[in-house]
Amino acid sequence: MASGQEAPQCVEKSLRFGSDPPSPRVGRVDNESSTTARIAVLIDCDNVSAKHAGDVLEELARYGTPTVKRAYGDWTTTQLTGWKSELHRHAIQPVQQFAYTVGKNSSDSALIIDAMDLLWQGNVEAFALVSSDSDFTRLATRLRESGKRVYGLGRRKTPESLRRAVDQFIFLEVLAEASSAEEPEAERAPEASQPAVADAKEAPTFNLRSALTKAINSTSGDDGWATLGPVGQHLSRAHADFDPRDFGHQKLSTLVEEQPYLETRTDGSRRQVRLRSRRVAKASAAKRTAR
Repeated sequence: MASGQEAPQCVEKSLRFGSDPPSPRVGRVDNESSTTARIAVLIDCDNVSAKHAGDVLEELARYGTPTVKRAYGDWTTTQLTGWKSELHRHAIQPVQQFAYTVGKNSSDSALIIDAMDLLWQGNVEAFALVSSDSDFTRLATRLRESGKRVYGLGRRKTPESLRRAVDQFIFLEVLAEASSAEEPEAERAPEASQPAVADAKEAPTFNLRSALTKAINSTSGDDGWATLGPVGQHLSRAHADFDPRDFGHQKLSTLVEEQPYLETRTDGSRRQVRLRSRRVAKASAAKRTAR
């Protein structure tokens, strides 16, 4: 029991006085495009609506792989009911923290202790703090002092202290707006985008058009073209169960070629894809339907 009692004290001392964890096994992430980074996603559920869960993980898939996904709150209360379905949908681990004082955010201390434990373990290269609470400002700076990249995700009203403490801060409202802008496109002519293949499995529950659109938008250049390799990597990180064979194709390349809202090209040895204009996509879909 003695060693168990000492651990939180060590974590607290490390956070307060800035000592570094011993012999870290990994280095820092030098740029936000490093898609191999392992990310610890720590969500303050007392401070973030459940409706943002999918958008948050989709966005973080642009920067690496969320290998740790934890949600903090008092799960005995009714306030977090909306989060429970999201935990299952996105394989997020709930962390129980009782609210010992009425009106006080109970998640802060548990999230901070876990973050410091993860820092010492050295199994992640980056942290994503999903909260609008300025109480996490010192945690963010502490993680950066140890060479970790820190992403912040919160509402526009998030205090400037927290926004300035992270490497990159992403507004949840922006993610929601981008998601809603993409969804209407994803809902147009969904049946025409699926080739009739007798032996294909039943289509997955997620929307293929929406997933492809987001993956292309996240990996494309200024001209709209995205290389197929990064697109596939983004799809795998955002949707672990994605498999082109579920849609009757052995490879992602043949799957995207069959989508009327996409166009493809070969640039040297690289296969590339981009979104068609709405007018072209509709005409292409009409041709496929008429076959």
